[in-house]
Amino acid sequence: MSKRAYFGTDGIRGQANKHPMTAEVALRVGLAAGKLFRSQDERRHLVVIGKDTRLSGYMIEPALVAGLTSVGMDVRLFGPLPTPAVAMMTRSMRADLGIMISASHNNFADNGIKLFGPDGYKLSDEQELKIEALMDEGLQEGLAAPRDLGRVKRIDDAQARYVEIVKATFPRHLNLSGLRIVIDCAHGAAYKVAPTALYELGAEVIAIGDTPDGTNINEECGSTHPEAMAKMVREYRADIGIALDGDADRLVICDEKGVVVDGDQIMAIIAGAFAKAGALKGGGVVATVMSNLGLERQLNGLGLTLERTSVGDRYVMQRMREGGFNVGGEQSGHLILSDFSTTGDGLIAALQVLAVMIQTDLPMSALGRQFEPVPQLLENVRFAGGKPLEAKSVKEAIADGESQLNGSGRIVVRASGTEPLIRIMAEGDDPALVTKVVKSIVSAVKAV
Repeated sequence: MSKRAYFGTDGIRGQANKHPMTAEVALRVGLAAGKLFRSQDERRHLVVIGKDTRLSGYMIEPALVAGLTSVGMDVRLFGPLPTPAVAMMTRSMRADLGIMISASHNNFADNGIKLFGPDGYKLSDEQELKIEALMDEGLQEGLAAPRDLGRVKRIDDAQARYVEIVKATFPRHLNLSGLRIVIDCAHGAAYKVAPTALYELGAEVIAIGDTPDGTNINEECGSTHPEAMAKMVREYRADIGIALDGDADRLVICDEKGVVVDGDQIMAIIAGAFAKAGALKGGGVVATVMSNLGLERQLNGLGLTLERTSVGDRYVMQRMREGGFNVGGEQSGHLILSDFSTTGDGLIAALQVLAVMIQTDLPMSALGRQFEPVPQLLENVRFAGGKPLEAKSVKEAIADGESQLNGSGRIVVRASGTEPLIRIMAEGDDPALVTKVVKSIVSAVKAV
């Protein structure tokens, strides 16, 4: 595959008003994506656009709209709405393309552009490369005639539509009455929809991170700072805490004592419940190489498999589609339940956990420790250039570590997709040995 100039592992992302997150690049994305998804027939073509609460969304959205309308695409604007909602609405409104303006869990200074095809799934690498090629063409190519320019409308009920979709994923015979829930919306895209959905299902809702001002998204709150949620849970003696990130595609939970429950434990809860109900597809779960060995052992004990992919929810989704799985995700809290959504959806995943709580009549503290995590150590090593992972000394250090673990653990060494970092992770039953192995590989990478 040729080198990608704009797209990374999750769309285009960067600091607002610096390349590639400029108004000009957004205009080019609109032009290029519009051309690619404008088929040859005579019907009107439709694009839907959602965004999170970042200040720079006001700059990027109009630039995208200008590009799209100039090649004859009609546009519908949702305003602030979670990423998974944009994916769903792309499909339900029969749009040719869905666009989300968000940098997910990054701070407010960053922003990003994610694209969804008419089926609601993230675009393939091939489609992104085609868009990149069109972006580098002249801006005058393929423009619509004056009468054929696109029209733009705001969809005022987009949030209400998503709330209804989310509520429909919760088992019909259950409700949340009697539960006190803290929901941290990270001052992000779900600041209205998440508290509303939980309230309408019967819960007593304590919402935090629900007053976005354009610059406070993810700031000391949300899934990247679960301590804010945990503090409120203890303060209000809530039954559970739910923390979403800026675009609400990832989830972290805490129990009634304020103890954080990560994505691996949440996958174990949902997969176990689905398996018991005969609803789990594919015979197991899809996760990444970073998921804890304890999750694998827990699933194996239930007669289920854990299939691992490269890091990134798009790779998890790809494997889920190939193998017919309906539960997958990442330790970080990206949870994909493909019966309900085409991408990670923190709110829908939280509702499945709440359903298990109600059906088992167990407190979250009893559910949240599905398995004892195997000791795991992750270290990041910054490098100046070159390809440290191709060095003979580094390969030898990794091989030596694997022979020392001798089947009782795992080593994952990979380059970050977004920064000049080598990520070194090892896990095993002996924490001292795990530390020794990681330190040895770190030293080898630093010496290159």
